[in-house]
Amino acid sequence: MAKGLLLTYALWAVGGPAGLHHLYLGRDSHALLWMLTLGGGGVGWLWEFWKLPSFVAQANRAQGQRQSSGRRTPPLSLIRFAAQMIVGIYFGLVALISFSFMANFYIVGLPLAIGLGVLLVAAVGNQTSDFKNTLGAAFLTSPLFYGRPIAILPISLAASITAQKHRRYKASFGSETLSVRLYRLGLAYLAFTGPLAYSALCNTAATLSYVAETLDSFLSWFSFFPLLGRLMESVLLLPYRVWRLLVGDPGFSSTYFQEWEKLYEFVRSFQDEKRQLAYQALGLSEGATNEEVHRRYRELVKIWHPDHNRHQTEEAQRHFLEIQAAYEVLSQPRKPRGSSR
Repeated sequence: MAKGLLLTYALWAVGGPAGLHHLYLGRDSHALLWMLTLGGGGVGWLWEFWKLPSFVAQANRAQGQRQSSGRRTPPLSLIRFAAQMIVGIYFGLVALISFSFMANFYIVGLPLAIGLGVLLVAAVGNQTSDFKNTLGAAFLTSPLFYGRPIAILPISLAASITAQKHRRYKASFGSETLSVRLYRLGLAYLAFTGPLAYSALCNTAATLSYVAETLDSFLSWFSFFPLLGRLMESVLLLPYRVWRLLVGDPGFSSTYFQEWEKLYEFVRSFQDEKRQLAYQALGLSEGATNEEVHRRYRELVKIWHPDHNRHQTEEAQRHFLEIQAAYEVLSQPRKPRGSSR
């Protein structure tokens, strides 16, 4: 049955950010992408207004038969490449918030999440890319930036370049029933949103801390690229500005600098609290010197090393990990409050 342009526009207007029009046209990857990003933050949804006729024409041409895998390589698209980068970073941030507490997260979880985000964009429309090579590039890049949230950027870049290098048209396949397609989309949506919802609802404090730490790392990195940094600041401030527009704040001036001050202080408050907890874990007062921190760390490691506490292994392991985490926090140089502004 041929797809109708008027119905497509109606679905785009009613449920466009949720990908209803893409589901109608059989563009399931695009539908899932819109479900997970709310229509690309609304920007992609609005931009599609002019693209819908070509989407409908493509769906009608492909009815009953997809493009042959033997066709030539699709043309290079800078827009698709940029979208792969952005969605890869987005998936990485969500994974960092939801799974960073897991062992080997930076080796397995983070590159897997970023690679899947890049592949999702690569599979939009009539194109796709090589699954193994794209994920392989992500996994090979992750050890180079182990333990640092900024790893999201180079991993996403490597996976996006690889996905573009191995881009191809989708092979032909038979049509599937709507129920099967909805089932598959539902599972993918739950796999993405389930852990994030659990972290936000059941572990709110830790989730906010992860968000603040990641944001702080990004702001520090972008300070070397002023133009890109200002663009990133505008993106980060967008939800905050929407919130202020809805709730209002008559006692607060709407200048850009003051908005940034408030957001920055909000992030820094979590970093300060994290250092305070680290001092408490080591039994030190705030403002202890680096020598005192190092000496106290060595003492506690000897006391709580699991090999020295075989009669209470679990408790020793817990204290040992807390001591290591606290020492790692205090070992990082503390930036002045005005350094990133």
